[in-house]
Amino acid sequence: MASVTVGNSEFDRDTAVSRSAPGVYDAHLSEGWTIINAVNGGYLLALMGRALGDALPHPDPLTVTAHYLTASVPGPAVVRTEVIRTGRTLSTGTASLVQFADDGSEVERMRVLATYGDLATLPDDVRTTAKPPAIPPYEHCLGTDSAPDGRPAIPGSTAIAGRLDLRLDPATVGWAVGAPSGKGEMRGWFGLADGRDPDPLSLLLTVDALPPTAFELGLRGWVPTVELTCHVRHRPAPGPLRVAITTRNLAGGFLEEDAEVWDSEDRLVAQSRQLARTILVQ
Repeated sequence: MASVTVGNSEFDRDTAVSRSAPGVYDAHLSEGWTIINAVNGGYLLALMGRALGDALPHPDPLTVTAHYLTASVPGPAVVRTEVIRTGRTLSTGTASLVQFADDGSEVERMRVLATYGDLATLPDDVRTTAKPPAIPPYEHCLGTDSAPDGRPAIPGSTAIAGRLDLRLDPATVGWAVGAPSGKGEMRGWFGLADGRDPDPLSLLLTVDALPPTAFELGLRGWVPTVELTCHVRHRPAPGPLRVAITTRNLAGGFLEEDAEVWDSEDRLVAQSRQLARTILVQ
């Protein structure tokens, strides 16, 4: 598909919000970003981030924390925002996503607390021990149409797979052929299928777009996010992103996922941690 620009892509159209009153936005949750029947949490985070970006005076999300209360479904939704504080360099706000039941009652889907700033004004000084993940070249990784035995590397009826240009490290797709590594790792190259370059808003999608690490732990089932915090560290350069996600501890039916996102210039542009439940399929 031909490359498109930021602001003129499927991602931008599907995360669009329309202000209906001060601090209130109408939205439509697209079925194109679903996993089975539930709307992907990273897509929802980006949509909420777009509403907060309109409500707050600063342009870029720096830290966004979301609690997922009930599973969102495709269709109409309303985002209600509140500005908590504005300063010279930072502003903070909250947002709530609601949908409506058949009887007309409101159902809150998620609640977000976020601080925004201007990534362009941050100092250039970097002191880090973090290193980009070691991932095979893009052409040696596996997408939805290739796996070690010829089957799709990302099986299942997930509409979101068609919106992503995702190529997974072969070392982390053993689950797709019934041979999970047991290491709780997922790595891959990430982009949007229509060629849109990454920006701070799309990073909110990126941190929650790879298959769950639970698959490589040998678990089968649904892994819904309970809480997700994303830190955006730098405006990403054009080109594909590299994403590495790890889980160190699964206990009591919950696991954490720590994600790092690196851009084409080897900069750490986003980090996240989420807590997720494991709902197993027998």
